[in-house]
Amino acid sequence: MTLNSLSTPGLLALLLLLLGGLIAGCAVIADQRAETREARWQASHPPLGRLVAVEGRQVHVHEAGQPAGSAPDLVLIHGANGNLRDFTFDLVGRLEGDFRVISVDRPGMGWSDSWGEADSDPQVQARILRAALDEVGVERPVLVGHSYGAAVALCWALEAEAETGALVLLGGASHPWPGDLGLWYRLNGTALGRLGRSLLAGFAPVSAAEGVLENVFAPDPVPEGYVDHFGAGLAMRRAQQANNTRQVNALLDHVSRMQPQYPGLSLPIELVHGDADTIVGVHIHSARLADEVGAARLTVIEGGGHMPHHSHPETVVEAIERAAFRAGLAPEPAP
Repeated sequence: MTLNSLSTPGLLALLLLLLGGLIAGCAVIADQRAETREARWQASHPPLGRLVAVEGRQVHVHEAGQPAGSAPDLVLIHGANGNLRDFTFDLVGRLEGDFRVISVDRPGMGWSDSWGEADSDPQVQARILRAALDEVGVERPVLVGHSYGAAVALCWALEAEAETGALVLLGGASHPWPGDLGLWYRLNGTALGRLGRSLLAGFAPVSAAEGVLENVFAPDPVPEGYVDHFGAGLAMRRAQQANNTRQVNALLDHVSRMQPQYPGLSLPIELVHGDADTIVGVHIHSARLADEVGAARLTVIEGGGHMPHHSHPETVVEAIERAAFRAGLAPEPAP
């Protein structure tokens, strides 16, 4: 039989079969290489804290600063496709003199296990993190949530406001937004996503992640040494990419459900947002939250991007100190 003897449907079927075999072969090669690289990335960036058991899984928790019971508890919740190293790079060191500082890897991120489809809901993530931090004796914490982590912090407060001291939201995603997510999130959520994740983990240079971080920080620079400390390879792992895509793609529905509940919040809320943030726009999110919640106070950083805890750490520390004071957990900060 020759190709000329095949009907058009038969030729199409043959071509699709060959294409499928090629894709499958590429996927096998990419997965093998990805597995090797992921093992290397994990070995170079092991857990910084301890793994706390929750519901038969593990949550990565890092503690620093003052002993339990001697200072206010401060919980740091990172953003999309991140890990707690984002905070241990600089911010934790600025806070550990006055707080017991607890940083966490959100479910499915860093060294915390995934709960599968369930942790697509930031409310489920908040429940998991509360359970983990109960194990380490956290009481009435000030919650600091960055970007996606702000949605988790808001869920925590909505579910357990009486047990929450205050919120500090940095470039926080809190409200429904217009338009679609970027191409990467749309593609990663399709059948081609698995192959794309394997190719990225298997072959993409770490410099590709550096370019992504430059866009996240813009217009502010990425601090020297941040990429190595953060562990860009951890974010490139296939499982974390899949978990992050699933969580981010589901976020719009969840914040749409959460928004009507915000006006009922009465705990102190400090909002810090750069007006040049192109990842999470201040007018779509923090400005609206400040309008809707009487206890929310907004600090806008002129020319600031999406990473205020790196570009303007003094402003963030001041917001945290104000929140702790407003919650009755710390003395009034010095002017």
